Amino acid sequence: MDTVLLDVDGTLIDSNHLHALAWQRAFAGHDLYPEWWRIHRAIGMGGDQLVGEICGQDVEHSLGDDLRDEWAQQYRKLLPEVRALPRAAELVRMLADAGYRVALASSGAREFTDAALDLLGLTRSDFAVVTSADDAENSKPAPDLLAVARERSGGDTAVLVGDSVWDVASANELGIACVGVRTGGFAGAELLDAGAIEVVDDVAALVERGWQP
Repeated sequence: MDTVLLDVDGTLIDSNHLHALAWQRAFAGHDLYPEWWRIHRAIGMGGDQLVGEICGQDVEHSLGDDLRDEWAQQYRKLLPEVRALPRAAELVRMLADAGYRVALASSGAREFTDAALDLLGLTRSDFAVVTSADDAENSKPAPDLLAVARERSGGDTAVLVGDSVWDVASANELGIACVGVRTGGFAGAELLDAGAIEVVDDVAALVERGWQP
């Protein structure tokens, strides 16, 4: 194992609830009122997948781009409330010091990935590569983004650390292992059933044991 791919939202930063709130407000602005739990359980998908997953393909075709634009506006307002998860930056540095290629593989927009780096006190130079939604045609649960991150990192055999069943599905399709964390709101049993090889409470648990994949 020479490469560690890290999801961002719900894994390194505590943002999933705020993403769900931003989506709820975006939908409400177009008189769409999906249940809160449906929105929350879709967080971790890319925005290109999420609208159709929650509201159906007719809404995606007619309003998808407008809803994504409104979501981005709403999430920008919520950014001051986002916090880094404990010891997330320490995990990045620990893995890099151990000789692993560490890559960020986020389905979020580039601006929000950069905002996450600021919260973590990290820069792009701390990673072998940083990818975002703009770097792949299809977002999670498709494996495209993980494949790009692995390829650009120059690594061969990778593992993903992620918080959602969509992360696990993406890793499974690419043929790599996924370690799940509970900080995204998915139960450990759900992540294991989806195919995660292991589940821990948060990335701090990996730091505490000096995790090396």
